[in-house]
Amino acid sequence: MAVLLAHEIEDPRPCSYLPGREASLETLLMRNVTAQEYEHLLVRGWRRFGPQYFRPACASCHECVSLRVPVAGFTPNRSQRRARAACAHLRVEVGPPRVDEERLALYRAWHADRESSRDWEASELGAREYSLQFAFPHPSAREVAWYDDSDPSGPKLVGLGLCDETPHAWSAVYFFYDPAYARLSLGKASVLFQVELARERGIPYVYLGYRVLACDSLRYKAGFRPHELLEGRPALDAPPEWRAAAADAPEAAADAQAPEWVGPEAALRSR
Repeated sequence: MAVLLAHEIEDPRPCSYLPGREASLETLLMRNVTAQEYEHLLVRGWRRFGPQYFRPACASCHECVSLRVPVAGFTPNRSQRRARAACAHLRVEVGPPRVDEERLALYRAWHADRESSRDWEASELGAREYSLQFAFPHPSAREVAWYDDSDPSGPKLVGLGLCDETPHAWSAVYFFYDPAYARLSLGKASVLFQVELARERGIPYVYLGYRVLACDSLRYKAGFRPHELLEGRPALDAPPEWRAAAADAPEAAADAQAPEWVGPEAALRSR
């Protein structure tokens, strides 16, 4: 049974995704959270990093909208099918998250590329921080690792997705990859793989986190269709209401590169 250790709503700060706006997160620090208890939070718009559970709490903005894909009706578009075909030669392993030098090196290479290309702040993520954020013991925690077995030096880890699995939900939390493989659109291929994996396991929904149409890094999620959007920020004792996104809505055209599954969680990681 979950034990609540702390509950916080942070003071407003500059938004990482929408210039000129303020952002705030509501966080719960908890331990002993079961998969069923986590699912109760997930369907109400909460996400997880390690022992912290969070959702947007911005007073004047509701641009971060929780998005989930009903796996039964999902059909990949042409761009997504191309990404899947481009990555077909890679091997995928699913298991519990691990911490080792190979994973740390992949994260550092990916983040360094973002520091150069997107002016991100430097990240000094060591084994301890990686373990706390990405490999914290949890019954739902999963890792989706992509390997290139054709590399001359032997099997090479080229992409890594951190995910959560509950009885009725698969949550894509974070993804990073070798910048040398960017042309393969690994982010898109990884989402497709997880939708197919959820279908095989009888899981009806894949949760992609928060969609923000005005942010390039988060708008791509709207390209996975059909999908559903959560109405508002329901209380923990209130039933969540999910609505199907209109097929002819402008967001249907969102088909940008899927670099990583992020959102307000980026601010959480930067603390």
